[in-house]
Amino acid sequence: MTTATTDERTLQELQAEHGPALLAFLLGLTHGDRQRAEDLAQETLVRAWLHPEAFAAPYESMRPWLFTVARRLAIDARRSRLARPTEIGDAVLAVTAEPGDATESADAALDVRAAVRGLSPEHRAVLVRLYFHGLTVNEAAAELGIPAGTVKSRSHYALRLLGRRLPGYRPPRSAPVARLRAAAPQCPS
Repeated sequence: MTTATTDERTLQELQAEHGPALLAFLLGLTHGDRQRAEDLAQETLVRAWLHPEAFAAPYESMRPWLFTVARRLAIDARRSRLARPTEIGDAVLAVTAEPGDATESADAALDVRAAVRGLSPEHRAVLVRLYFHGLTVNEAAAELGIPAGTVKSRSHYALRLLGRRLPGYRPPRSAPVARLRAAAPQCPS
């Protein structure tokens, strides 16, 4: 079964007559991204090729139909881009650290576990809830039955102690304690 398509000559005339205006329209929709605008213009013309019935409609000009199709394609493309994670360029990859070997990672996890085990039960309980379980300060406070200020204080001093015990580790000046997770894969107990 063959699908009817617009003949080549009609499509060439359509592109010659409306192509520049279509591209200018799409450049506006894509905020000047010429590559994206050209891709959308091409896809719009493919739709015109696939729908010869649009030429039979009682239009004085095909331009409104083309612009409607182009606008809908641009909206769909934008929604599609927003639905997936942001792409990163080579510049970001060039400055990203190479993943360490699994042995180093496992060794670091053992160091963290040993250092956390060396903390007092009170300090360890706070760090486990904040960094390993991902609780907020208020959630950890409620679970432990202590004030939120005590949770913050214990986590501050526990991180300072860990900083002294772990080689090469320095706690940040103001350690954010809301929903952080530790580097070690499992909770030390």
